[in-house]
Amino acid sequence: MPAIDTRTGVLQYDKKRATNGYTLFTPIGLFTAYLIDMSGNVVHQWEMPNELGHYAYLLDNGNLLASVRTEEGPMGLPAKGGHLIEYDWDGNVVWEHVDHFQHHDFRRQKDGNTVYIAWELLDEETSAKVPGGLPGREHEDGIYGDVIREIDQKGNVIWEWHATKDMDMNRFPLDPTVVRSEYAHANTIFPCEDGDYLINWRFNNTMLRVNKKSKEVTWYLNNIDYGQHHDVQQLDNGNILFFANGADVHMHGPEGGSAVVEVDPSTNLEVWRYEGSPRRSFVSWFISGCQRQPNGNTLICEGMWGRLFEVTPDGEIVWEYISPYVVGYEHPVFKGMNAIFRCYRYAADSPQIAGRLP
Repeated sequence: MPAIDTRTGVLQYDKKRATNGYTLFTPIGLFTAYLIDMSGNVVHQWEMPNELGHYAYLLDNGNLLASVRTEEGPMGLPAKGGHLIEYDWDGNVVWEHVDHFQHHDFRRQKDGNTVYIAWELLDEETSAKVPGGLPGREHEDGIYGDVIREIDQKGNVIWEWHATKDMDMNRFPLDPTVVRSEYAHANTIFPCEDGDYLINWRFNNTMLRVNKKSKEVTWYLNNIDYGQHHDVQQLDNGNILFFANGADVHMHGPEGGSAVVEVDPSTNLEVWRYEGSPRRSFVSWFISGCQRQPNGNTLICEGMWGRLFEVTPDGEIVWEYISPYVVGYEHPVFKGMNAIFRCYRYAADSPQIAGRLP
């Protein structure tokens, strides 16, 4: 395991090559979203009524959209949210929606609707058909399946896509090393410009594209070598960027590490990759994310260690920050950790920031 650097805050900053702006992140297990400048100073923050359901991000109107954990619904499953809340810049609640089964990801669409990932408890017949995973390692309630749920501004459900009904489970079995509590631990929902959705699952090493109208799978990448990936997104050039965790150590060996990868979906071949040198100098076996910057750099969240850093296309680190925010209470998973699910960088003249900071 890599040693945690006891230094925190900004460790590196190349002012000429880094992408100037403000970085938003939300420490897992805590109740606050922080916006920092390039020097690591907190310039704004939002307080939540409970721990975050892992992350939050800024809308184009400058409001913060967050997921907050509720105490109802399924327990003992990772990244539970349940309460979607939109805050204005001053922390006032301007919109909210409760779905105790919501988890991981959520996105506000251009039409004002919100799409998010939720669980549904599978019946015995469907559960028996779930392929792969570790036998006998189901959740105490059974097996939960993933649902992609879209709601309008009033909270009405207007579209759903069910992983166990709308795709062929046998084509995408669970990784043989994972528990059978979920099919299949979705962690990303990404709305594409044409209305399609990119969905990513950890437990079956699969990312795919769904046609919203037909609900059919029109593209997929299923490669255990990437090791239970996160934060799949489509770039402006049409390529797919994601964080390859490298979590399947039975495949990669003890010296494996993580990577950020860009693939061409027309061939599923890599066109860009960042990895540590040595490999284990960059590793996060769960959570984590990435964001391509306007200048071609990539902002990376090495989530396990609360490390945010920016690299050039050639892989040179031009900005690096370690979160000082550690979970100090008896959290069942993250006590003593400074873990971060994702981070986002916003330019000073972006619609999210412009006119809102001194």
